[in-house]
Amino acid sequence: MVSQQRQNVLVVGAGIIGLVSAFRLLQEGCAVTVLDPSPAKGATWAAAGMIAPTAEIAVGEEANYELQRQALPAWRALGEELRVLTGDELQIVEKGTLLVGWDASDQRLVDQFARVAGTFGAALRESSRDEDPEEFAGVSARITRGLLMAGDAWINPDEAVRLLLASLELLGAKIIPSEVTRIESSDHDVRAVTALGDYVGGCGILATGAAGLVPGAPASVRNAVRPVSGVTLRVRGFDRSDVATVRAFVRGRSLYVVSRPGGYCVLGATVDERGESALELGELARLTRDALDVLPALESAVVLEHRSGLRPASRDLEPFFEQLGDTRWAWASGHYRHGVTLAPLTGASAVAFVRGVA
Repeated sequence: MVSQQRQNVLVVGAGIIGLVSAFRLLQEGCAVTVLDPSPAKGATWAAAGMIAPTAEIAVGEEANYELQRQALPAWRALGEELRVLTGDELQIVEKGTLLVGWDASDQRLVDQFARVAGTFGAALRESSRDEDPEEFAGVSARITRGLLMAGDAWINPDEAVRLLLASLELLGAKIIPSEVTRIESSDHDVRAVTALGDYVGGCGILATGAAGLVPGAPASVRNAVRPVSGVTLRVRGFDRSDVATVRAFVRGRSLYVVSRPGGYCVLGATVDERGESALELGELARLTRDALDVLPALESAVVLEHRSGLRPASRDLEPFFEQLGDTRWAWASGHYRHGVTLAPLTGASAVAFVRGVA
């Protein structure tokens, strides 16, 4: 427990980071007020929900990889806690990842990835259509080999958000549907100013994603974020949810297709360094063409919707949790494409911060 006297904590931002942080703080015995005009309608809304430390390996990101390896056990524990509280289970599908290349040039990218991932000590093996025919279900016949990566999984972020919001309500959190226009801090408390009124707490956490720091927050001397637009396309097509998630290099571009039970598929991997979340026609054309080339079985899929969001990218593309100066505010951001993955670990950082300032 934070202290025998119940600490009131303000959480500004109700994406997956803010919601999990609020949940952990409530479990710690805090009173929690969450402020967000549109809970979980930013980057979390567009996320595919992959927990894929191996598939997300990138050169120079060894520390991030080691952090992500802790994410799946943390999500299992969080899922069980949500089940006990709500009676509903958070589905965590642990089928790994199949990485393939569309043409010879793309296959060289797969081979290059294998060499890099090997230096990380990642669990992967070469796979072929002859050896693992079920893993290549729906994949273009011209693609005959790839890499199978164990230890990767996915969740449905919509499901996680629903269970988290239900849990916050059961645990007595206040959810304020209003934008925080300014924050303040004194030696003893913090304040969030909104159109609905001012809210005061003993300390506060800014989980504002790509929006960055709220007016009134002290400037960070170490961190900054920039918005990176991402779009996912949701279709109903074929169901390969019982085998590995498909990732691919297609004409040098990255693609993923997360297949959920019932034929619901999430197509993505778009990245655009701009500060607005919008879907351009050319971007849609490239995404659908790449997906159909790799998975021709999607030809008759029905388009349901597209979702877009702005992901917070830090200078070094690694997440951070920073106390802002000597105030009672902390800033959690920089998760970039790993917000869903790292949410439970950030929740633990929120608890540690509140303990430290209580």
